This record gives sequence, structure tokens and C-alpha cells, in this order.
Amino acid sequence: MAQTASPGAEAPPVMELRNVSKTFGEVRSLAGVDFQVNPREIVGLLGDNGAGKSTLIKVVMGYYAPDSGGEIYFHGRRVDSWSVAKARGLGIETVYQERALCEKQPIWRNMFMGRELRNRLGLLDVAAMRNECSRLMSEHMGFTSAAVHPDNVVATMSGGEKQGVAITRALHFEAELVILDEPTMGLSLSETKKTLDFVRHIKEVGKSAIFIDHNIFNIYPVVDRLYVLDRGKVAGVFNRADITMDQLIERLYHVARTGSMELPS
Repeated sequence: MAQTASPGAEAPPVMELRNVSKTFGEVRSLAGVDFQVNPREIVGLLGDNGAGKSTLIKVVMGYYAPDSGGEIYFHGRRVDSWSVAKARGLGIETVYQERALCEKQPIWRNMFMGRELRNRLGLLDVAAMRNECSRLMSEHMGFTSAAVHPDNVVATMSGGEKQGVAITRALHFEAELVILDEPTMGLSLSETKKTLDFVRHIKEVGKSAIFIDHNIFNIYPVVDRLYVLDRGKVAGVFNRADITMDQLIERLYHVARTGSMELPS
């Protein structure tokens, strides 16, 4: 399927999958999928349960290598021997719906968990981590109140704020592509709005993201393009600017019934 134009399309895609299939025994979860994310682009990924979203994202993350014939490109260069370590080394970070934060630990510890700053003696530089965390909270998360500081325990934060910590952590460690796995699940309307603001910030700082969700009302307002998966195949690719919410919903209903995005004339 030919890709549609999008912001940053003049440069090579940050991430591109070509003719990617994935088979488990006799079950084919993906079948000849073409998928790309361009620079400074938020790409939405929609599909019912069993459509292949999880498998596709696990290929992007390096958990699964594509079957023979599938190709993966990063900034225009083909990458072989695809793995989690290679994906992480290239700057692919994932923010899970569970948020993967240690709720009983302060914000600064969560921000630098596994990537702690150390001084010249090799000891943890707690002051440096607290100071950097304070800067990130102010400049990237919009926390300016003295009541919110790096020593706050994560458990005291709202759901949207926790997602903000996870997203900011990924961006701070030079993520080129952030994968957002249903980041609004279980959040209230106000916390969902806060999370979507954090998603928009990814693009504002020059990075890209894949936004996976079941809820079209959350995903539509923040993405540049949308991929619709159905039974392991790409059923449609749309620029958000070219399709209204109502039109997209109509097509999603149609693909659920028929397996095709093409509406009858």
C-alpha cells in the first residue's frame, strides 16, 4: 500500500517496516505489513482485538524479528538482526499502559531508574539527579508549583502526571521514537487531556511517536496519520487532515463488517 504524505516526509522515515509478516505456528498475526513513522510525526494505530496491533508493536520494539522477506529500516538504513537491544540502542522507547513506574519511590528516582547519574568516584550523584529532575518537571511537564517537587512519591501523583513522568523520561534519554501503549486507559477525562498534552509535546521537541489505542476519540485529536489494522493487514492509512472523525468512524464500522476500508459507491 502506498504511503500518504505527512509532516517530515521529505526526510527518510524514522522507522519503516516493509512487507513484514509474523507467523506463530499456523497462525499468521501479520501479513505483508508496510508501516512507517516520519520525523516529528505522531502516528495512530487502530484496530480491534486480534487485528495485529500488539504483534506489530513487538516487531517495532525488537521482541519479534520479522519472518523471512520482511525488512526494517531506521532513518533510511536497513537494520538486520533486529532485537530489543538494537531497538533500544537506536532510541526506541516504550511507555506502557501500566506506566512501569515504582510508585513508592520519588519522582527523581523514577526519572533516572536504570540510568542513574554518577559522580567522578562512581557514586550516585543524587543532587544532580534531583536538580535535573526539577528542570524536566518545570520545562517539559509544566510543574511550576512548589508543592510538586522531585522528592514527591509517585503514588501521590495523578494518572496523567504519571504518564507525563514516563514520557519525559523517554525523551530525556534521547528517544527518537516513543511507543505509547494505550496511555489513556483507565484515566478520567481531565487526566486524559493532560496525557494528550504530553503526547503533543513529543512532536514539539522534534521526536516521533506511535500511539496505540482502542478509543478513536482519544487518538484522533493528536495524530498526524492513522493506520487501521484488520486481521494482520493494513486496511487503511489516512492523513488526519483528510478525514473527519465521523468519516473515520464510518470506515471503521465498515471494516469490522467486511474487512475492507472501501465504502460502497
